[in-house]
Amino acid sequence: MGVTLGQPVDDFTAQATGNKAVTLSELRGQQVVVYFYPKASTPGCTTEGGDFRDRKPQFDAANTVILGVSRDGIRAQENFKAKQGFNFELVSDKDESLCQLFDVIKLKKLYGKEHLGIERSTFLIDREGNLASEWRGVKVPGHVDEVLAAAQALHAAT
Repeated sequence: MGVTLGQPVDDFTAQATGNKAVTLSELRGQQVVVYFYPKASTPGCTTEGGDFRDRKPQFDAANTVILGVSRDGIRAQENFKAKQGFNFELVSDKDESLCQLFDVIKLKKLYGKEHLGIERSTFLIDREGNLASEWRGVKVPGHVDEVLAAAQALHAAT
């Protein structure tokens, strides 16, 4: 499994905040940013989510939906969204089906111990459901601006 630039992304349905199920095929006609973060309510993930929150009007203007994804349960996602005032949905991927589809589970080191975790990654899907851009091993500072520029360019080209 995995995604390939320029190719269709397999359809998926996932449980999201707001008691919603998000289905990729139902978002056709809009661009979709799917960003994966390691853990809700941690510093880097809070900063990244806040950057997406603060730029959501520009993403909206570029006809782009934002979805944040982690392995946290739906309650943790709801709390994270509420506490940070996120204006987009967060997806609970406890079974790692989306993580596997986008191949974001990597061997990581924390305090000298190795474990499998989410590699911070972002994917931009075009209006037809094809993978237009991907960022892997993301560093948070400046990242959302780069994703926004790509979304705006893709929107302008259509």
